[in-house]
Amino acid sequence: MAWPAVISTLDSDGCERMGPTILMWHYPSAAVVSGSLLTVESNHLCILKSRGAILNVYEMGQYALSTGDKPIIGTIASGFFGGTSPWQFEVIYVNKAKLVGTTTGTATSAEMAEMSYEVDYYVHVLNKDGALKLIQHMPYAGNVLQMEALDHYAKPVIEQAINKIVQVTPLEMINEKIQAIRDEVHAELEEFLIGYGITLDTIRVVLRPADERMRSIISLKALGIKEEQAVRYYLAMVMAERGVISAPNMAVGAPFHIGGYAQTALSVEPPVRVPK
Repeated sequence: MAWPAVISTLDSDGCERMGPTILMWHYPSAAVVSGSLLTVESNHLCILKSRGAILNVYEMGQYALSTGDKPIIGTIASGFFGGTSPWQFEVIYVNKAKLVGTTTGTATSAEMAEMSYEVDYYVHVLNKDGALKLIQHMPYAGNVLQMEALDHYAKPVIEQAINKIVQVTPLEMINEKIQAIRDEVHAELEEFLIGYGITLDTIRVVLRPADERMRSIISLKALGIKEEQAVRYYLAMVMAERGVISAPNMAVGAPFHIGGYAQTALSVEPPVRVPK
């Protein structure tokens, strides 16, 4: 028979179980019965369930759990089981603190150039209604719902919002559209998360060419260099890193001379045969 227990998010050493990556935590014990003492911290919400039904949502404080049976039946049960009831409860804690999720992926520009993106978004569960939506609509395995699971749900929404603008924008103009991309991602993600009872605060969007060579050439163009010159300068830097002495010639677009002469081809004289 289960006896009354003290239910909280602290372990036996007094350490908090719900860290910065945990959105929801299911108390992993069957010892939650009538008479148990429920403790809720200031940055948590707590949902009490019994037989699959939601009984109550608690905010900060301490609460003594009791069955919702009729008084006579409750009195008989309490007397027979020594002051406790055999009916068990489920306790689910929801994190109200601001948490951060991260997702990465690729998009393609109007020229089909591959762009890599990184999105950080900050979320929190605002109130009791949000906590109820979260446990009703967000599936999880085991006793913990990690932010990693939320990232898995949010990634397709973020990818679609980014591609909506990036796919019709030339590569060199994507940086000019970064605010429009950020606004689009925020609007799409906010609408999606509210269905799970999650409030979106702020987001950070970073876009860059996926190809390192393309990033270097675009960086050179940002200095006011024309495309052809930017390509030559990039090749010159690569040649210089490899110790090729003609790297300066590549940078200025001049031919490379050996011994002061411009060599166009190598000629090989045929061997001279000496008559015997």
